[in-house]
Amino acid sequence: MANIIKEQQDILTKLNIHMLNPMQEEAISVIERTANTILLSPTGTGKTLAFLLPIIKTLDPDCKDIQVLILVPSRELAIQIEQVVRNMGSGFKVNAVYGGRPMSKDKIEIKHVPAILIGTPGRIADHFSSDRFSKDNIKTLILDEFDKSLEIGFESEMRYIINQLPYINKRVLTSATQAVEIPGFVRLDQPTTINYLKEMMVLKLEIKTVISPSKNKLQTLLDLIGHLGNQPGIIFCNLRDSIDHVSRFLEKNNINHSCFSGGMEQKDREHSLIKFRNGTSQILIATDLASRGIDIPELKFIIHYEVPRAAEEFIHRNGRTARVDAEGTAYILKWEKEFLPEFIKNSKIKDISKKAVRKPQFWETLFVSGGRKDKISKGDIAGLFFKQGKITAAQLGNIELKQDCAFVAVPKAIADELVEKLNNTRLKKKKVRVTVL
Repeated sequence: MANIIKEQQDILTKLNIHMLNPMQEEAISVIERTANTILLSPTGTGKTLAFLLPIIKTLDPDCKDIQVLILVPSRELAIQIEQVVRNMGSGFKVNAVYGGRPMSKDKIEIKHVPAILIGTPGRIADHFSSDRFSKDNIKTLILDEFDKSLEIGFESEMRYIINQLPYINKRVLTSATQAVEIPGFVRLDQPTTINYLKEMMVLKLEIKTVISPSKNKLQTLLDLIGHLGNQPGIIFCNLRDSIDHVSRFLEKNNINHSCFSGGMEQKDREHSLIKFRNGTSQILIATDLASRGIDIPELKFIIHYEVPRAAEEFIHRNGRTARVDAEGTAYILKWEKEFLPEFIKNSKIKDISKKAVRKPQFWETLFVSGGRKDKISKGDIAGLFFKQGKITAAQLGNIELKQDCAFVAVPKAIADELVEKLNNTRLKKKKVRVTVL
């Protein structure tokens, strides 16, 4: 027992987490001793870690097959969970597979079979139908954000997958929403439900309304951004066209930002998130696709540029701020003659006349054409930038290492100079391209 606690503490130290929250502690305890668990907790409260910690303890290091299957509704969530497992440093192989990238890439990665396989139902069903690996040792099934998978039409793929898993002895379903009927094919007999939806819809979230004198709310949005200064945040829109409209306006006013919507190519969405995470862009303009299941840091604010159509979307958007133990504010932009829906209550009017100092963009993101498969580590990349690039530790921002490439944040003022110095240099015997993303 003492050894297990020590292992868990080692993982938390690697993740730079000092202590678990009450939901995580209860979830770990329940998942360890229960066959079927439903975990309900708002977006951003740490559900991923709550199910990974007890599940990793069940893995057999001598087993060469997949032991855990995690089904998720979006490629962004698959990538996020894969990254968390890698950062835990448990020693078990993990891979994420999802639509929108070549199947050949999947085949190469899962040739050496992972202990944990994460994927979207459509892509996992493709692998199942081609019998690419044994399913006999898949004993644990996680349906993360299962309500979203059902909502976006993955029911038949999920049914097909689950019907091919006869040896499941542990199931965990997670959601940030309560009112979802669980289909019979999941075979969730007598589950234990952990429900933190009410307890954790914390008082730490403030909801404030900003009044726009005009039906065109762009100038009021710009004033609000000016009031908030350099804090990172998300501007939520209902439509892709609205994102384009807001983006063009912010560009004209020199407000650095990224966009994120289902209409973008997967690679472009990933690049937007990378730039947002590393501070190259401090504002993300997004549809509800960004309201859950993506890996972004804690935010001080979100802005509802367009009011969501349903209470659920409002809750999920707001869940992007005031996460875990932090405080945050959700701003609603309202034309003075507009009526807010009933689900928006207790919102105070916010005066934004006072302006903060908004500093110009500091970071730029560089792309490096080498990654994990080339046996390149973050330390190797840092070494290249320090030795050949001649930069200091303070000038090296966030490094995101992928399977076949890396993204490095550096000061915008020296980005082009670094590209000149580092492009076509050698890194771990590999000649790498370095370009501005």
